Amino acid sequence: MANLNYNHLRYFHAVAHEGNLTRAADLLNLSQSALSTQVRALEARLGHDLFERRGRALHLTEAGRITLEHADAIFAAGRDLVDTLGQTGQVRRAFRVGAEATLSRNFQMRFLAPLVGRSDTDLVLRSGRLGELLEGLRAHALDVILGTTPPPDDALGRIEAHLISEQPISIVGSSVRMAGSLADVLGREPIVLPARGSEIRTGFDALANRLGAHCQIAAEIEDMAMMRLMVRADMGVALVPPVVVADELASGRLVEHAETTGLTERFWAMTFPRRFPNPLVRQLIEANL
Repeated sequence: MANLNYNHLRYFHAVAHEGNLTRAADLLNLSQSALSTQVRALEARLGHDLFERRGRALHLTEAGRITLEHADAIFAAGRDLVDTLGQTGQVRRAFRVGAEATLSRNFQMRFLAPLVGRSDTDLVLRSGRLGELLEGLRAHALDVILGTTPPPDDALGRIEAHLISEQPISIVGSSVRMAGSLADVLGREPIVLPARGSEIRTGFDALANRLGAHCQIAAEIEDMAMMRLMVRADMGVALVPPVVVADELASGRLVEHAETTGLTERFWAMTFPRRFPNPLVRQLIEANL
């Protein structure tokens, strides 16, 4: 099978980002016909149409979108290679972070705080499910993954999981909802809970059973940001790490129940061994330990 022609890929990359053959041809200093021939050659090699024309504009097909994602990663990796192995003096470099879609935004901001104001770093933040992010980490498309669980056993291999924080889980809500014992609150107030199957939810169900509390569930949600919005709207109390609602706790808009739940959530940074690692990874992990 013939190898991919990366010149063809670069020409496609330019057309995809410009969305217009004329502008891309001017940018590349090529004729439109020559550029169109190069793109068609790539389509023939991949076996799929990459563009569809709507009026005067070119739009990516599904195969085109997939090709563009790979092209972006390939050319970004090339820039990183030059920066890492050939740099003299200070250059900007990308720092690519993957975060589980359900991870607290406040926690992500705390982890990334040392990067704020740095003129030498381009921060790229991608959210998704852990399995997808691990694939990106192994392919060197990500420098680090942030999550609340370490990688599963079958993925451990060379992936390193660094425990960077362990925080208590609290019942939070408006002060008027917090009267009485924890058992009273859980039996009386509507509660916003993480989705079933999560470690926190399993622990909470066991806690409610021990307390004999029959909970009225207001919502079951995977996304911590949505949980924050619901408890801010006073839809009930919520089971969350305090970092999720740090601003509301600081202002007094929400309070934690005086009794602890005994539950905790762990936060992990996952990395993959590299010969030339991004130095920011180690700096950020050590700053957050």
